Amino acid sequence: MKVFISSDIEGTAGITHWDEAEKVHDSYPEFRELMTGEVLAAIDGAIEAGATEILLKDAHDSGRNIITEKLPACVKIIRGWSGSPLSMVQGIEDGFDAVIFTGYHSRAGSETNPLAHTMNLRISELRLNGVPASEFHLHGTAAAYYKVPAVFISGDKGICADAEKLNPGMVTVPVLEGIGRSTISVAPAVARAKIKAGVKKALGLDRSKLLLPIADVTVLEVVFNNPTDAYRASWYPGAKHTGNRTVQFAAADFFEIMRAQKFILGI
Repeated sequence: MKVFISSDIEGTAGITHWDEAEKVHDSYPEFRELMTGEVLAAIDGAIEAGATEILLKDAHDSGRNIITEKLPACVKIIRGWSGSPLSMVQGIEDGFDAVIFTGYHSRAGSETNPLAHTMNLRISELRLNGVPASEFHLHGTAAAYYKVPAVFISGDKGICADAEKLNPGMVTVPVLEGIGRSTISVAPAVARAKIKAGVKKALGLDRSKLLLPIADVTVLEVVFNNPTDAYRASWYPGAKHTGNRTVQFAAADFFEIMRAQKFILGI
């Protein structure tokens, strides 16, 4: 079995403040360790479920967070950013039996994680066909474009609830809940145990039922915090500035949505 893992940090058990997610701060190494621990738990679960080949995308910020020395031999890791429109699932086009998401967080505009955002902090909301979208929604759909089912996600309570609505039947493991600027988290050891068991269970499901749906035409809407960012983004070919700091782009091919969001968001 060939498995893809996309790992973020803002949905890691215990994380609460941006200082803990950014390399320049003294508190970052602790949460780099915790992110790595949750990834390793997912890998252990995948191996016990029969995975023989795992591609891991370090998908937070610099793309250089996971402690590579701890990875088992069956894992290859993508570090840094190539510039691919597939972004947090770069490499998914090579064909996989399932995709797993760890450390994922609530979408921009939600109140279920103090670190909630979608792709960057310059936007207040990103929508796909009118539905406020998370990074999971965007990249889970990109995986479905390549016929790869999204079977598991861990992160905050909000993203897990959103994932269950989008893709009923996938396994979700919430490890923290945001309340204002605070969080309530399970202990890291508990998070790791739940993630390992959850991944093992997820890979035993009927994966053919866990592809995220893709509409015949997808409408991407990005609501910027700053009107000047919206004006700049509206010059992307095919994009429209619809007012109220909002830029819209539509396509029948979901890859074009992924390409557009990369340039519209400036990432």
